[in-house]
Amino acid sequence: MTDRGEPPVEPGITPGTLEGPAAPPAAGAGPAAPVSTWNIANVLTIGRLAVVPAFTVFLFIDGTGWRMAALAVFLLASLTDQLDGWLARKYALITDFGKIADPIADKALIGAALVSLSILAEIPWWVTLVIIVREAGVTLLRFLVIRHGVIPASYGGKVKTVLQIVAIALFILPGIPALVRWVPLGLALLVTVGTGVDYVVRAVRLRQVATRARAR
Repeated sequence: MTDRGEPPVEPGITPGTLEGPAAPPAAGAGPAAPVSTWNIANVLTIGRLAVVPAFTVFLFIDGTGWRMAALAVFLLASLTDQLDGWLARKYALITDFGKIADPIADKALIGAALVSLSILAEIPWWVTLVIIVREAGVTLLRFLVIRHGVIPASYGGKVKTVLQIVAIALFILPGIPALVRWVPLGLALLVTVGTGVDYVVRAVRLRQVATRARAR
């Protein structure tokens, strides 16, 4: 799951903002033009969210062809997750809408896949609950501390996302041996829990730094 938020807070930057001392404006430079909500990055995010119902329906229809269709939709939607974040950062298309909609779309896709596969008795419910609780908890945590600053996405979070996508894809694909499916899923579980703990630690530190800064 890509992160469209601002860059991480660096030493010497006041918590709660992501800017250092204001640089003098360039000669003749006016205010930056506002970024339209209807940019390509946000359109991809909306598209990813829109295909979740179709993906779920395909998954519940019997037949290898429908399974392959579900897999194709899942992989395509997962690809747009990487693409929209890259476009937003590269072309300065970051918007408040994108910051909110992007993680919602990510979690809707992964959550729908896990819940559907659990209903179909292909992934145990406890696995689905662990991942969903972690994802929801981290999202809530980031909103709770956002007034102190932004918790940037970690490398572990990116690894977690890739492992989840690979594991889910292998469970969707028919005829894959159980061991081949469970190796990436087991790794995804370990990284999911580990990065969840890391987010809690970083949130506590961010709040402590912000509290000390206000006390000065």
